[in-house]
Amino acid sequence: MAPTTLVGQKATTCPAGRDPNVNGYPIRICELLSALEGAKYVERTTVHTPGNVIKTKKAIKKAFQCQIDKKGFSLVEILSMCPTNWKISPIDAVKYINDRMMEIFPPGVYKDLKGGE
Repeated sequence: MAPTTLVGQKATTCPAGRDPNVNGYPIRICELLSALEGAKYVERTTVHTPGNVIKTKKAIKKAFQCQIDKKGFSLVEILSMCPTNWKISPIDAVKYINDRMMEIFPPGVYKDLKGGE
């Protein structure tokens, strides 16, 4: 089970599904880290469609550039599928990202400070 495993979602180390009373709730990484003073660029993307893969590549490039320019901490959180471990078809994995994961972990830019802001 990962920190982002959804409530009820099964995992190798949580075969009955994540129970918030036992395992706590999923951690929203972008929301947490964007509140930090040193964070300059924080974005959540997905790679479950070709268009989102392109957006993710741009976000990663932007995060690296922020680091190269020594502007501050950057993070790109990427929602990706794992149909093998989820034990569902790839088509169902795309649907799961759309219908479940993006509801809990909405993609978007959470912080984007330019230069010395």
